[in-house]
Amino acid sequence: MQHLRIVDYLSSKLHIESDSISTLFDTCILKEIKKNDFLLSENDYCKHTFFVEKGLLRQYSIDDNGKEHTISFAPENWFVTDRESVYFDSPSRYYIQALEDSEVVLIDENFIQLLSEKIPSFTTFNDRLLHNHIRHLQNRINLLLSASAERRYLEFIEMYPDILLRVPLTMVASYLGITPESLSRVRKDLARKNFKK
Repeated sequence: MQHLRIVDYLSSKLHIESDSISTLFDTCILKEIKKNDFLLSENDYCKHTFFVEKGLLRQYSIDDNGKEHTISFAPENWFVTDRESVYFDSPSRYYIQALEDSEVVLIDENFIQLLSEKIPSFTTFNDRLLHNHIRHLQNRINLLLSASAERRYLEFIEMYPDILLRVPLTMVASYLGITPESLSRVRKDLARKNFKK
């Protein structure tokens, strides 16, 4: 298998040599996925966590009225999955779609166990990753419930600095829980404020 970004990512986070973990990934599947194709669809059973080697993914749901709600974006070096489906063996409520031609490492629970056995520090890192994910979800819920559209947009830019250049603004608006028209107003207001400085 070719050299993987995930090896460099984990070796830097775990402070170990990449050679010491690269062979562990020989059993992992590297999947190429074309733009607009799906890794997961609603009612599928999600069996993997996906690490983005190259490209960009989006996780979203569709409500009863046919409206899309973007849950997250996953650019290079990000993980994405449906935890409920993976860990509770339930049909997914989500879609995970490639927004660009992408390459994704498929990681299953057995491989997580293997990493934990071979690299004890991985368990601590994985726990921290999970808690960080929960922290961001809680912050997102709070923003959706109580923050202005402008504040949500600024937080989005901080979380995803280059995504605006890679996705349609309708998807950004969907993530922020506002209409595309409201997003256009927010962007114009911010541009006006920055111009006056």
